[in-house]
Amino acid sequence: MSRARKSQGAPAAEPARAAFRVEGELTIYRAAELWDALKAQLADVPEAACLEIDLSAVSEMDSAGVQLLLATKKSARASGRELRLAGRSAAVDEVLGTLRLDAHFADVSAPNS
Repeated sequence: MSRARKSQGAPAAEPARAAFRVEGELTIYRAAELWDALKAQLADVPEAACLEIDLSAVSEMDSAGVQLLLATKKSARASGRELRLAGRSAAVDEVLGTLRLDAHFADVSAPNS
């Protein structure tokens, strides 16, 4: 007598991800340039997928950089996509902590040391 085997379905796949890396300053001096690049990258991300922004190489961040991250997260949500910060430098961690935005970006990884 043979026994029927229960087939186990494939594990649920994680949503597709696209990556965007910011190096150097995340300040007012680069905000327009980075906003254009982030909008273009987000437009290429399939719906229900995730754009990961790697901030581990950011040397300086100001309030324009914070606004850029907030606007990108809002745009991602409005278009049915997700935004995650894949890493953050000490400079980013300091600004987010000072402004108490850690909870808003709870998906960020621990600061790089």
